[in-house]
Amino acid sequence: MPIPQGPLKIACVGEAMIELVLDNDGTAANVGYAGDTLNTAIYLRRQIATENEVAFVSCIGEDTFSERMARFIESQGVSTRSLSRIHDRLPGLYSIATDQNGERSFYYWRENSAARQIFAGGNFKALENYDVIYLSGISLAILPEDIREALFLWIESFRKAGGLFSFDSNYRPRLWKNPDAARNAIERAWRMADIALPSLDDEMALFGEDSETQTLARLHRYGVHAGALKRGPVGPAPLGDTEITNSVFEKAKTVIDTTAAGDSFNGAFLGAFLSGSSLEEAMQSGHALASRVVGYRGAIIPRD
Repeated sequence: MPIPQGPLKIACVGEAMIELVLDNDGTAANVGYAGDTLNTAIYLRRQIATENEVAFVSCIGEDTFSERMARFIESQGVSTRSLSRIHDRLPGLYSIATDQNGERSFYYWRENSAARQIFAGGNFKALENYDVIYLSGISLAILPEDIREALFLWIESFRKAGGLFSFDSNYRPRLWKNPDAARNAIERAWRMADIALPSLDDEMALFGEDSETQTLARLHRYGVHAGALKRGPVGPAPLGDTEITNSVFEKAKTVIDTTAAGDSFNGAFLGAFLSGSSLEEAMQSGHALASRVVGYRGAIIPRD
């Protein structure tokens, strides 16, 4: 799989939301801005050389929170040139509560978010002139079925023209009409993905598998070219034709909040892999960053 030469233009496509991170007793919250593909865009921006462009592609409103969200994205070095605005819609919102083991409980208010209007009318102009497109199962789930189908056809043409498509299933059952709809869309995405970044627990839950061996075999049948199967603390398993054995991945020293562990892995992995690192080096980069991220509360850790 050839990586396009020269500085890359990378589009991360999806939904950004207002994030409320509750304190320990649930009586107050810190306000932030996050979303799975936005988190990946931010961490990718931190990991890849500055001559490459990392853009966030979505829709937001024209309200105060949307303005603050756009400024936050720009403050992270992520381009907003493909961030559209809709005057009568607001961003989605979610809250996070964590238990003593760092495990999360999420609550969402996103049914009428501006991001659901992305690609309205089957217009994919916002994706033009990029070399790499990254999106997730959440990006697909918030789209109407006809727009999702049109997006798949657009991605096929994009890949035929030399573009790279990267995908993370990030399965969220409540966003899908039913499990069959999710399986059909996500399987189609895996069959197209040049760089696949699934999580073992999501894949087993969605496809009803009992073991990692089954999941790896299915992804292999799909013809996945390259990527990594995220397996939490034990570290990732390689995907594709490259054989890697005996890799050792250090466990996180502290686990406070597992929010954005997978998103940060994706950002660091893509930053390394798209810069010419080997698959094993990219997996090590992804795991190392995710191990740091889980030591902080919220999706985005301090830059330093």
